[in-house]
Amino acid sequence: MTRMPPIAVLAGGLAKRMRPLTQRLPKALLEVAGEPFVAHQLRLFAREGIRDVKLLVGYCWEQIERFVGDGGRFGVEVDYIVDGATLLGTGGAVRHALDRLGPEFLVTYCDSWLDASYSPVVEAFHASGQPALMCVFRNENRWDASNVQFGAGTIRRYSKKLRLPEMHHIDWGLGVLKASAVATRPLSEPWDLADLYEELSISGQLAGFEMTRRFYEIGSFAGLAEANRLFSASLT
Repeated sequence: MTRMPPIAVLAGGLAKRMRPLTQRLPKALLEVAGEPFVAHQLRLFAREGIRDVKLLVGYCWEQIERFVGDGGRFGVEVDYIVDGATLLGTGGAVRHALDRLGPEFLVTYCDSWLDASYSPVVEAFHASGQPALMCVFRNENRWDASNVQFGAGTIRRYSKKLRLPEMHHIDWGLGVLKASAVATRPLSEPWDLADLYEELSISGQLAGFEMTRRFYEIGSFAGLAEANRLFSASLT
């Protein structure tokens, strides 16, 4: 059985797109099918054999800690890594947490529902020999703008800004990173993880793994409503 590395969950942002719901509430605690979304995520990680969960938090993080605690009731062990006075962005938060993440780790977002088997992702990462892997989904601009040119297990180009006709896939929301890929970045400075992924794709160092099941998210009002329908249907 594949030994699963820790997972870093990016949960420190201000979630301005979800105001007024997040005026005094972190996005991870938005309610989906009767309970905070983070509860669904943690049970998914436990199901996939991931026991070591690092919550990279900032805005209103104490509320998350009060609800989640040590993670034991969800079948995981939760460690909180706080941005501090300055929100560090997705990349800065990972860099800040690096000494507690170990030599390799999964990374995802607190607003993403990614229901799939995670062990093949880790196995593909190890087989690739690359410093990073991004999970992708063939999107064809359906759920958002496609931002990945993918082929033969490699991300040929990823960009949040550039749009190419060859981009048929989208970032699914789950990646695997070696600590060495992040360690060269400045500490305690805000930056976006997407910038690192783009640089690695340009240099041919970003492996890809194609997922066959679509992603869901609660980072928009439409996405939150869709997630509620999805989870509510599974309860009936």
